[in-house]
Amino acid sequence: MTDAGDGTWSIGELAGRAGVTVKTVRYYSERGLLPEAGRSGGGHRRYGPGALVRLREIRSLRALGLGVPAVARALEDDGRLADVVAGELRDVARERAALAWRETSLRLLAECDGAERAELLPLLGASALPPETDAVVRFWRRSLPVRLPSALVARVLDEVVPVPPDDPSPGQVRAFALLHGLVSDPRPARAPGPPLRGERYRAAVLYEGLEEAYDLAGAEVLAGRPPGGRGVLDCFAGAYARALGEPDSPTFRRRLVELLGREETTVMARYWKLAVPLLPPERPPLGLLHHHLTEALAELPAAA
Repeated sequence: MTDAGDGTWSIGELAGRAGVTVKTVRYYSERGLLPEAGRSGGGHRRYGPGALVRLREIRSLRALGLGVPAVARALEDDGRLADVVAGELRDVARERAALAWRETSLRLLAECDGAERAELLPLLGASALPPETDAVVRFWRRSLPVRLPSALVARVLDEVVPVPPDDPSPGQVRAFALLHGLVSDPRPARAPGPPLRGERYRAAVLYEGLEEAYDLAGAEVLAGRPPGGRGVLDCFAGAYARALGEPDSPTFRRRLVELLGREETTVMARYWKLAVPLLPPERPPLGLLHHHLTEALAELPAAA
């Protein structure tokens, strides 16, 4: 099937060697994916062995699910091939996660009773699969001070916004659906307020101090101890005192306990109840740490 004169093949000969149709060869040729060795006297394309190698590469990549534009990018050079394959792997991971969420969502609907099914059905269809966290981020951004440094905001969001797992349990699918419904409620009172509503304070000082207190409390929890040691409580109360420009005293702590008690909302209690099973187990949730520290601070004066 090789032309004896110059060692090249016609489009039909290349198609026969590759086991594809002439239409397939012409399709990839017209898109610049197959190198031509030249033209015949009549102006017809001629192909060399390199075109056969390239055609087999194209067929392999297409069989792996790559579209023609991705194939074109992949064949530019070896480095680009690695980049394209890495991108395809990310796409496959997203597709697998989406399929896992769809399967688990359907299983959850099949297994729950009628009342729960009626509650979950509109929520499960309200977001993409896997679910996006944009609404949760907006919920928290509404609650944070406007002038809080962006780096500190990012650290807060990293701690409080759950990341959808790739292979969720039915309980996690249920929690994410209910959480999305909670944070998407349009009523203005649904967002948490500032830590000390009605008080004038330096927000960055407060949040940076609380970050340190939560780190200390989290370390105690991971060590198997209650997160209410004297040093942790001093750090916790001191963050509020410094932010408000007041000395940390028994009188201040009594007022602080009253302020924090008034800030306990059913919305935030509900948020953390839903978010806890969705957050990494190696990082104690900030909401629970805050609750335990507030309770420990309230008990401390009575025990003193």
